[in-house]
Amino acid sequence: MGWLRDTFPESDDDSTELERIRYARAYILEIIGGYLMPDLSRNLLHLRWLLKLVDFKAAGEFSWGSTVLATLYWEMCGATRPNKAIIRGCLSLLQSWAWFRFPFLRPRVDHPYTFPLITRWNHSASYVGLPTSLEDIRLLLYQRSEAQFQWTPYEDPAIREVILDEYLQNPNAWHVKVPLVLDDHHRIDLRQLHMDWPRFWSHFIQMWEDRYDYIPTRESIIVPELACVPEYMP
Repeated sequence: MGWLRDTFPESDDDSTELERIRYARAYILEIIGGYLMPDLSRNLLHLRWLLKLVDFKAAGEFSWGSTVLATLYWEMCGATRPNKAIIRGCLSLLQSWAWFRFPFLRPRVDHPYTFPLITRWNHSASYVGLPTSLEDIRLLLYQRSEAQFQWTPYEDPAIREVILDEYLQNPNAWHVKVPLVLDDHHRIDLRQLHMDWPRFWSHFIQMWEDRYDYIPTRESIIVPELACVPEYMP
C-alpha cells in the first residue's frame, strides 16, 4: 500500500489527464486492498484488481458490493476451523453489523446516527464494562436470551431518519443484475490445472442455477416470533 501512495501522489490542477487516471486507479486499489477486501498481510494487493480497472466504465458495472460480501462470507466460513486465527475481508462491516445487533457488546457512542451507518463508530466511544477476552465474550453470548438481541435494528426511528429515502421507498434498489467481479478468478484454480472444475462443483453450480426456486415468501412460518418481516423481504 505504501508503494502505491509513494508512486502515485495526489493529482493537482497541473496534473495531466493520464496522471489523474493513474492516481484514480491507485486510489481505488488502496480502498480495495486496505479496506474493502484486504488480504491477511493487510499491506499487499493482488494484481487481478488492477485488471478490473482498465476500463472505468466497465468497472462501474460490476457488483463490487456483492464481491465485498462474498469475500467476507467466504472468510467467515473458513473462520470456523479451530486453527484459524485471522481472516481477510471488510471486518469493519462485520463489526458494525454485530454492534448494531448485540447491544450488550457494543461501545457507548453519544452521537447522533449518520449515514452510512458504519460511520457511527468513527466517533469517540466508551468501552467501560465490556468484555475483552474471547472466553468472556462467548459466555456473554451464550447467556443472553433471544429478546436481548436486536435483529431488526434499522426499524429504530432514529436510524430510519438518516437513511436516504431512495433505499426505503424503492425495494428494487437491493436487486441488481450485473457481472460478478470475481467471475474470472473463480473459474480456475492454478494449483490443479487439469481439474474439471465445472463437473467437480456441479452440485453447487446447480444450486446456484436453481436459486430463484428458493426465494422465501412473505407468509408467516410456524413460530409467530420468527415470522418474516416485510421490510427485510424482496
